[in-house]
Amino acid sequence: MSFQQQFKCVLPNGIHARPASLLESVCNPYYCDISLHNLRNGNVGNAKSMLSLVGTDTLLNDEFVLMFEGEDSQTAMLALTQFMNERFPYCDDDITPVEVQRSVPIPQSLSRHQPFLLRGKSLVNGIAKGKLVASSEADLSLFLNCSSDQGKPSFQQVHKAVVAELEAEKLQASGKESEILAAHLSILQDREFLEYIEEQLVHQPIAHAILAALESFKAMLERSNSQYLRERVLDIKDVALRLLVNAYPNVNIEQQSQLSEATILLASELTPSQFLALDKRYLKGLVLSDAGSTSHTVILARAFDIPTLVNVDYELCHAELNSEVYLDCLLGVVAIKADDNVSVYFERALKLQQQQKQRFSEYTDKLAMTTDGHEVEIAANIACSIEVAPAIKGGAQGVGLFRTEMLFMDRSEAPSEQCQYQEYREALIAAQGKPVIIRTMDIGGDKPLDYLNLPKETNPFLGYRAVRIYPQFLELFHSQLRAILRAACHGAAKIMIPMVHNVEEIRWVKQQISLVEKQLKEAGLEYNNSVPLGIMVEVPATVFIIDKLAHEVEFFSIGSNDMTQYLLAVDRDNDAVSSLYNSLSPAFLRMLGQITLVAKQYGRWVGMCGELAADPKILPLLVGAGLDELSMSSPNIAKTKQQIAGLSFIECEALYQQACECSTRAEIEKLLSDAESEKTALPLLDEACVFTQLDVINKEEAIQALVGNIGVLGRSQNALLLEEDIWAREEIFSTGLGNGFAIPHTKSDNIEHSTISIAHLDHAINWHSDSGDVDFIIMLTLNKAHSDQHMQIFSKLARKLIHEDFRGQLKAATEPSKIITILQNELFSS
Repeated sequence: MSFQQQFKCVLPNGIHARPASLLESVCNPYYCDISLHNLRNGNVGNAKSMLSLVGTDTLLNDEFVLMFEGEDSQTAMLALTQFMNERFPYCDDDITPVEVQRSVPIPQSLSRHQPFLLRGKSLVNGIAKGKLVASSEADLSLFLNCSSDQGKPSFQQVHKAVVAELEAEKLQASGKESEILAAHLSILQDREFLEYIEEQLVHQPIAHAILAALESFKAMLERSNSQYLRERVLDIKDVALRLLVNAYPNVNIEQQSQLSEATILLASELTPSQFLALDKRYLKGLVLSDAGSTSHTVILARAFDIPTLVNVDYELCHAELNSEVYLDCLLGVVAIKADDNVSVYFERALKLQQQQKQRFSEYTDKLAMTTDGHEVEIAANIACSIEVAPAIKGGAQGVGLFRTEMLFMDRSEAPSEQCQYQEYREALIAAQGKPVIIRTMDIGGDKPLDYLNLPKETNPFLGYRAVRIYPQFLELFHSQLRAILRAACHGAAKIMIPMVHNVEEIRWVKQQISLVEKQLKEAGLEYNNSVPLGIMVEVPATVFIIDKLAHEVEFFSIGSNDMTQYLLAVDRDNDAVSSLYNSLSPAFLRMLGQITLVAKQYGRWVGMCGELAADPKILPLLVGAGLDELSMSSPNIAKTKQQIAGLSFIECEALYQQACECSTRAEIEKLLSDAESEKTALPLLDEACVFTQLDVINKEEAIQALVGNIGVLGRSQNALLLEEDIWAREEIFSTGLGNGFAIPHTKSDNIEHSTISIAHLDHAINWHSDSGDVDFIIMLTLNKAHSDQHMQIFSKLARKLIHEDFRGQLKAATEPSKIITILQNELFSS
């Protein structure tokens, strides 16, 4: 018997690995043959093979037919029709590629030296220097010389060994590394892939069979119109190489993995396994001739913070092997054949980058303390254990939100208790005794899991999710609780329950924890029976019963994202009303005060783990509201600590009270803007902007150094564009005044805090001016709002520099404070 049914692909990314794996799992229980026929391109795929389905190149809006042939065809068709209509449209989210860094124009401090630059596309930002080394690609043709399999293990033995190898690696991995290994396991166990190899084995050795399968599926994917699917070729190659190496361990496949010095690695392609094998101590950057933003290798590079440039001319780069190169992923270039001037530019850029990191690192080991001694704990939001160590190193005082649902997603079945235990244990050990708040699975609703078969919902944000689904999936919840309690023996774990809206839910959760503790005790397993319990405050109803909840739990954490949309009745993903989504509303701010006031009356700790916690504009209000903790993504931690160090708690409290009295969001925004301009206006003259012995070799480096310093100090958020503004003025006329002085200047929107920078040079440099060489620079960078002040200062300074005694005083001053005093007295005294 045969049946068929037509459908339309509504998945934004088409049928790629994740939805294909799901469709495969639904088809597999049936005896009949099921195939997918793409009506756009004529491609046909076995619906019981993930790779074959991917190979149909079924994209968004493609019409396709599922054909059923065999004894249970009708049953399968009815089940698949229901699945395709009800579940399949919701089985995939938009793939989030690595964000492509926007390159900026080459600054004149560099371009004036006519550098040899190879352009590319930046996928991971940063500047690096190292020897350019080529990654030696595995020559798979070497395996073709293995004409006989006599005395070799069978393919089944090889396959079993590689599966075990990958599963063992996955067990030790976490985060993106774990996800990618899971994808490789899926390929390795794909029915069509294995059947193709088995067919080839009838006539040829293992090596030929594996390579034939590689070429077949490679060709299939490369025909796709989807970049995402084309980028999966490397994953299939990775799996094939593992099989070959295991089958023929004596074949010498040279691959670049042993690094012994700072290296910029060049590769036409680099598989995830090859990347993971590299010594990250010496890997400073990646230059890839061909890789996309969804490449698993690029995703790993971002996780390890390795500057990465793609789409670079491989042949031109290859000609420079074993030479020292500079990689600048902000500019999107590789600098080759760098002469002295070009090297000086990049060495200065590296120094400025390090100073920027150092500036924030000064706060990594400090408490987040206001000027009047009020402490706010700053913690990290994470999704996997691999993120904990870098977060702690970057200044996190703990983990304020461990989103455990990420462990449950993108899989065909729930993670085991042991798998979860190891993940939580790794996070707690990496936290080095600092608290880790583990949020129980916030799944369902807007985050469905295929293997739970949850119903489609009209309004998933308000639906069947989080704590609401725990009673139905009790064993799943118990498994997570057991894993957390066991792992809690290795660190300061806390449990947090999401989406709570009444006391009954908390009491039920506490009963389940008691039951799980009893199970663990009976099983003789070690566990911690005193793990603090808290809840997410994200449902507005909880605000009015904080006093009752405080008797049941030990802490609260406000989820600002969901709380805002629930409180304001605004779907933040709905473009028609998204403009209404804003936490700067009097209602939201007053709500914060209500929560902290009542919680503190009962001695309860209150944190915030939503995106709002990292908003520098709103930070004074959050501090003033009395929050004990703010949790955010790791890159924002040191910067937030620095900002808090400049705040007064008393002033923040007063500002918060004023904001609560405002009637509109616009009034609150104006209040913050006025307070910001008064509070953060940095002085025009600052010792940090004065250099009494600046060692530069030319005009270009001098301007780069002074403007770069402004960026490091946070006075400009875009120092490269500010530098271009300086050069735009220089191109009109040189700012050399004679007698060894120059006054480069601009009024610009790229300077937040107007600044006078001063540099007394170690030796005179050519200013390319009729007025001769320069050894003393006074640079004016004023915000356009201070236009009147710009010309007043410039003209007054120019007149003063005519006088020899004034010039002599400046050059004789050996301390920044003395130079500032001289300028202050001459330029600003009445």
